[in-house]
Amino acid sequence: MKAIILARESDKNQDSNDAQLSRILLYVKANGLEEWKVFKLKESSTKGYRKKFQEIIEIIKTSKEVIAVVVDTVDRLQRSFRESVVFDELRKEGKVELHFYRENLVINKKSNSADLLRWDMGVMFAKSYVLQLSDNVKRKQDKMREDNEITGAPPIGYKSIYNDNPLRIRRIDVVPDEKDHFIVKIYEEYAKGDVSVQTLSDRMYKLGFRSKIDGKVNHAMIFKILNDPFYYGYAYSRTHDLLYPHKYQTIISKELFEKCQDVMQRHNKVPTKYASKPFVFRGLIICGKCGGVVGGQIQKGKYAYYSCSGFKDCKRVYVPEQELLGQVYEVLDSIKLSDERIAEITEGLKQIGESENKFHKVNVSGLKAEYDRYEARVKKMYEDRLDGRITDEMYDNLLREYKSKQAEILEQMKDHSDADEQFYISANAVLNLAKRAKEIFMSSEVDEKRQLLGFLLSNCVLNEKTLGFTLRSPFNLMATLSDDITMRAFTVRHSNRETSCERIVEVGERGSGTPER
Repeated sequence: MKAIILARESDKNQDSNDAQLSRILLYVKANGLEEWKVFKLKESSTKGYRKKFQEIIEIIKTSKEVIAVVVDTVDRLQRSFRESVVFDELRKEGKVELHFYRENLVINKKSNSADLLRWDMGVMFAKSYVLQLSDNVKRKQDKMREDNEITGAPPIGYKSIYNDNPLRIRRIDVVPDEKDHFIVKIYEEYAKGDVSVQTLSDRMYKLGFRSKIDGKVNHAMIFKILNDPFYYGYAYSRTHDLLYPHKYQTIISKELFEKCQDVMQRHNKVPTKYASKPFVFRGLIICGKCGGVVGGQIQKGKYAYYSCSGFKDCKRVYVPEQELLGQVYEVLDSIKLSDERIAEITEGLKQIGESENKFHKVNVSGLKAEYDRYEARVKKMYEDRLDGRITDEMYDNLLREYKSKQAEILEQMKDHSDADEQFYISANAVLNLAKRAKEIFMSSEVDEKRQLLGFLLSNCVLNEKTLGFTLRSPFNLMATLSDDITMRAFTVRHSNRETSCERIVEVGERGSGTPER
């Protein structure tokens, strides 16, 4: 069998291509494979379009025989499930055979559910390392919101004030800038009720109001300004759909803001609404007939019902929230694994953990080397200053820039250390979470339930009173390992992704019965 040998490094600080190739070539020879093509990639497996990677895919698709793709470890090939979908289709067609050297894992057309699960879990926990870095940023932003600080840039009319410590540059305040009087003028003029947003844009331009890039502030920006509660004391987090008070100086009063909102309503505009609604499925379900959003409403003062918004004259069917929740409870039962299953899967992830440990070490080592390079630049720059080769002003500017870079690197090193620590508890934690998923869900508040549903389900579609959906990975895989065949059949009926259905059927056929498709 011809073999494509792939060695990948995200940057020059990681495990070298030569080191990977030496191991892979020995493996290829020992397993009777033919060394055919060698790809040395420097493309990141987590970012954007991968040109060389797509070239490999095209070679496999056009080949008339099975091609073996041999890589050092799972995370050298992929850190997301996007590639899994492509390779899984090629695997089923008998076009590719994946060899993961360090995991001692071969995936091909005849692979059983246990090997496929190891592959998917390997991808998931390779990706989890990257996600942990993102989670660290989210935790920092949560802390900033608790302290009534904004996490992003302030709106037009404000500017950020930074400290003068070159070792740790950080924002210490947000204050009105020289454009704040234009913001006040916009609100006061619009509150009169006799001017449109477009007219107001033209009028403000003549008065000298410009955007942050010194361009015209168009009607869309004026509309955004009129709907931004930041100016009267509240910041909005789009990610969390949350409105919270900030600690900075206000430009207008809340009364003026609300007056402008009233005027906007009279102009048949739809103002931005920030308040959360007490519906578990808010924004998560679409109508299976017309594709419209399924919304919730309270009837008889306390009961929540859901129905299509009536898009394209779609007939409204009201479904009680409890009826939809009952279907979700069945899903949560389907992913519950026994202690024996959890122990079996966790054992198979140990080799993946070793791979992630190496990924952590080489990244931290690379960051340390980058930090030292900036330190060497600072020393060299100091000598240039003493010798008169650069001015004091240039020295001060460069010193601030380099020290700022070093501060960022130290933060990244801390984030990598935190992510490495979290990785070793992630696998068992996720699996054990599945055991208590239903209990946790039922005892959670509405917002927490919505977050759990978003984590568990995707592509939620309501047909009459039946909720269709796709179980997200790895919960779809957990459902395939359930000891209850009826639960596996339930998962097939509620999944609309072909690959998931086929994989679940394979598990059922090897069990005590075959789930209906």
